[in-house]
Amino acid sequence: MSEGAAASYPLSPRNQVKRRHDRGFYDQATVHRILDSSMLCHVSYVIDGQPYCTPTFFWREGTKLYWHGSSASRMLRNQSAGQRVCLTVAHLDSLVLARCGFNHSADYRAVMAFGTAYLVTDPDEKQRTLVAMVDRFFPDRTASLRPSNTQEIKATSFIAMEIEEASAKIRAKGVADDEEDYELPIYAERIPVHTVLGAPEPCSRLLDGVTRPESLNGYSEGRLLEEALRDAYFAQYRGG
Repeated sequence: MSEGAAASYPLSPRNQVKRRHDRGFYDQATVHRILDSSMLCHVSYVIDGQPYCTPTFFWREGTKLYWHGSSASRMLRNQSAGQRVCLTVAHLDSLVLARCGFNHSADYRAVMAFGTAYLVTDPDEKQRTLVAMVDRFFPDRTASLRPSNTQEIKATSFIAMEIEEASAKIRAKGVADDEEDYELPIYAERIPVHTVLGAPEPCSRLLDGVTRPESLNGYSEGRLLEEALRDAYFAQYRGG
């Protein structure tokens, strides 16, 4: 599937936004922008009729998603055979207090992505994902680290999924009351919500002379996490 600026994921009964169609987006640019602004997703799947939902770190390469976990985890054991899954990401942008309970809401950005998960077994692909697991979030960091040993590599597995269908849903309108309610003497407001980076806390056991590398400057105090993650994505995958 191409990733051109005008490319969109196919619309189907599975990924179509059923309520408030105006909030639904299917173009890859919007979907990918929301995905690349996060590192935590939730992966939903079914085992023997029982639904499960697992939070895990993930990243995107083109139209393919990767996530990792322990080789002994239930999620990886059951997704390795090619299981249908739904991966979701959500950003909470504000709390909305309206003039009636029905119109209380929140501004948000969310993505649902559907596909068939598979265990990464190809040696070259696994080696690449071992690097991407770190460098996607902290570009070029792996080159400065102690190499993972055989046991660490064996204990880590990766799942990949080509995005077959996806949709984004966005609310960004703040307070939206019924027109007649604006005449009521009731307080209303929008409360912005941000995930902001705090000041770095260096390890207390750093050796003398070891300083914070410039490559981590994007993760600076007061910066929005999603901006740091998005910039790290474009630094690692130059050109998007």
